[in-house]
Parts: sequence; structure tokens; C-alpha cells
Amino acid sequence: MMMQEKIKELMDLRVQARSGGGAKRIDTQHAKGKFTARERIEMLLDEGSFEEFDMFVTHRCTDFGLEEQSYLSDGVVTGYGTIDGRLVYVFSQDFTIFGGSLSETYAQKICKVMEKAMKVGAPIIGINDSGGARIQEGVKSLGGYADIFQKNILASGLVPQISAIFGPCAGGAVYSPALTDFTIMTKGTSYMFVTGPKVVKTVTGEVVTDEELGGAMVHGAKSGVTHFVADDEKEGILLIRKILSYIPQNNLEDPPMVPCSDPINRLEDHLNSIIPDSPNKPYDVKDVIHAVTDEHEFLEIGRHYAPNIVIGFARFNGMSVGIVANQPNYLAGVLDINSSRKAARFVRFCDAFNIPIVTFVDVPGFLPGTAQEYGGIIIHGAKLLFAYGEATVPKVTVILRKAYGGAYDVMSSKHLRGDINYAWPTAEIAVMGPRGAIEVLFAKELAKIENAEERAKWLAEKEEEYKKKFATPYNAAKYGYIDDVIEPRNTRFRVIRALQSLATKKEVNPPKKHSNIPL
Repeated sequence: MMMQEKIKELMDLRVQARSGGGAKRIDTQHAKGKFTARERIEMLLDEGSFEEFDMFVTHRCTDFGLEEQSYLSDGVVTGYGTIDGRLVYVFSQDFTIFGGSLSETYAQKICKVMEKAMKVGAPIIGINDSGGARIQEGVKSLGGYADIFQKNILASGLVPQISAIFGPCAGGAVYSPALTDFTIMTKGTSYMFVTGPKVVKTVTGEVVTDEELGGAMVHGAKSGVTHFVADDEKEGILLIRKILSYIPQNNLEDPPMVPCSDPINRLEDHLNSIIPDSPNKPYDVKDVIHAVTDEHEFLEIGRHYAPNIVIGFARFNGMSVGIVANQPNYLAGVLDINSSRKAARFVRFCDAFNIPIVTFVDVPGFLPGTAQEYGGIIIHGAKLLFAYGEATVPKVTVILRKAYGGAYDVMSSKHLRGDINYAWPTAEIAVMGPRGAIEVLFAKELAKIENAEERAKWLAEKEEEYKKKFATPYNAAKYGYIDDVIEPRNTRFRVIRALQSLATKKEVNPPKKHSNIPL
């Protein structure tokens, strides 16, 4: 065979591989409002940057007639490229080939790119669109899943891992995205569940649809499995790029710095009046966050799940930070099972990848009740405490209003190695709220007052005394638990100065195999 013929053969094979499962199946994919595996990679990566691995791989199965059915790439496209000039490794499942089902060789391709990403310290992005295991391959496909899970575990905390669910993801396939750092799902076209609607009906008699069982909003709002719910795949891909713009390539690098034209000393006068006069009146903590961050930008994570706590990425003078904030607009910003889990995972991610944490506190305590106690609020609340306590990245805390009881301790307090802890003049730092404290401290005196009006007047007087003595930032500042009481409008400037002073912070936990976080 002449050289030109060999080159033509190569080009023909490349065309064949890029055609996936054929034009008809590609049309079907498009008709569902979905892009193909290769189209997704093209949208995700910088133009012309994708370098593919294992294009010519095919399966090795000879059972159930599969020896007569073979497609180049075997249902998953793998390789590397760049996003905003930064190296990433990617795999994209191809639903047009065997429904994206996972085979032995398919899994080996994914494991290869994950290994390479870990060696060079680059993020791993997985685009999921698969019907599950390739049944014809039996235990080999199950082994393939486990091999991928093991790579996810080894990569955890080493390089960032992001999963996009752009189609079905069922059975064992769900555990790989669950092991990654961030998951994105699309409305109407993606779903995740361990057992599908048919099995659920057979076992429990419950009748549910794919969407009701494992749709994007189910996992975005009810289970918390997904961190972002996108309207479509284009938005999902933009979210991947946005997330990566805030985080480092690996655990040995710092987050990317970007040029900042937003003045460091920008004053936000409206913050001086944002806290309502009534301690029981809510406000939106996101108004505080947007007021103080660069260009008023904030990438919220898990917006639909446990909205009583807000987490996400922002920048201060070009520096990437993770933000954690209690949300008085929902359940008064109280900590409960779901919000504790949500925030704890995020704090641990930031700590793993050298991202400073800024915490805005307005928390009346932990949510009381049998549902919370039976659900394990003690162990789940301890997760957030543990996450803050073990974190060695710079930690800056601003107490906006309430910081009561154990929740004060948990929310990045000075006692959990908070580096710089500020409070607004509106801060109330105490064991409990004034009314509850008075009812405990003066229970005997209250019992003697029978007249309702006299009782109310007496309570009001005692509450005011308690507020002046205990429910202020100055009592905590007296003991050094608060580094300074700051004017709200100066918050941006003070947070930036604090972060700058902590840029060279070095803190190391005692040597150990690993911590035993209360999971």
C-alpha cells in the first residue's frame, strides 16, 4: 500500500469514528434536544484545542452477536484540551453507540484519561449520557464501573472533578458523578437514579416517571445530589467553564488571580441600613454578598437545595474565594441537617484546593424538633463544625446579626481557628436569644407574675437589659473572640485587607493517615 493510500485509510477511519452510531442516531439525539458527545466537547473546549485518545478502540465482546456489531471509539470520546488556555482532561459518553452503555474497553478509556489528569495535575470533566452497563459483557462492565470509581476516589482532593449529566445516568453509573466535586444536570433531558421506575413499581408498587424519580429539579431541590440545574446543555457547558475560572488546576496550585478594576475601598452605604430594626425580620443575605464582591458577581452553588445556607464562589480584588452565608430569608437562616451537609462539603472542597473561605453569619441556632433529632442533626451539624475546624486555608468571618449558641461556634468562629473575625455593630453574640434566656434565667420570677400586662412589661424590660449586656458584639470583642467591630459599608475593604494579610498563611494539621469525619 502506497503512502497516500495509507493516509487516506487513516482519514477514512477518522471520519468513521467521528460519525458515532450513524446519521440516523445522531438525528434522533438532536430531536431530543441533545448534542452529540463530540459536539459537547467542541462547545466545552477552546476552539481547536481537543486532542483525542483511543479513537480506534473497539469492544472485545463476542457474545450475543456483538462480534458483528462494532463501532470505533466504542461509545465514549476521551482526550484533553484547554478551557481559557488551561489544560483539562475530558470524557464524553456517546449515546448514539449502544446507547452509551459501558463496556470493558469503554471503562479503560475513561480510566486512562483520569490517570493522565492526575499525573499532570489537571481537572477531569465527565459528560454523562449513558443507558448503563453493557449487559452483554456481564461482570466485565461491572468491573469497569468499579475501576472508574477507584480513580474518582484517588483523584478526590488531588484535581477538581466535574460531572455533567446530559442524559440518562442510572444504576451503578450514578456513583461516579456522586464521587466528583460538582454535578450539573439539565431540565427535561437528564435524570439519575439507582433503580428506575419499572423496578420501583415492581418492588414497592409506587408509580413514578423518570423525571419524578430522578430529574434535575428533584436532585437540585430535594436530594442535593446535583449542584447546578441548567435550562439546557449550552448553559450547562457554560457553567463548567465558569466553575473552572474560580478554582486551581490541582491541590498544589493557588486559585487563578484575575485583573480587577473594581476599587478595593468601594463603599456600600446601603449596607449601613440593610439589617432590619426588628431582630425577627428577614433580609436577603445575597444582597450583602453581591454588594461586597468584585463587580457584584457571585456564582451560587446548590441554589435550590437547603436555601437557608448560601454557598458559592466570588472574587475579592481578583482573588477567588468560597463564600458561606446563613440566609435569614429562609427558615431565619437556621442550621439544619441539609444546610449543614451542604456547607460542610463546600468548606472541605475549598480547603482541599487552597481557596480562602469568607463566612457571613446570621444564625439563630440549630433547627429544633423531633424530625431533626431523629434525622441525626447532631452528627450532621458536627460535619460542618469538623469541616471548618480542620480547614487550614485563610478564613475570614463577618457576623452580620445573630450568632447564637452552638451555631456561633460552628460558623467559622475564632475558636475553630478563624483567622480574622469581624462583626457589624448589629451583631448579637450570645448563648441564646434574649427571650429564651430571660425565660430560663428568671423562671421563678416569671411564675409569680400572674397579670399578663405586667408580665409582658417585665419581660420587655429584662430583654432590653439582656440585649445591652450580652446580645452585642462588644462582649465577644472584650475577650478577643472578635478582632474588630466594623462599619457595614466598609465590609468590602476590610475583607480584602484581611485576605491580603493572610496570603502567605501556613498552617498544618497534625500528621495522620486521615481524619475520621462524622459521616
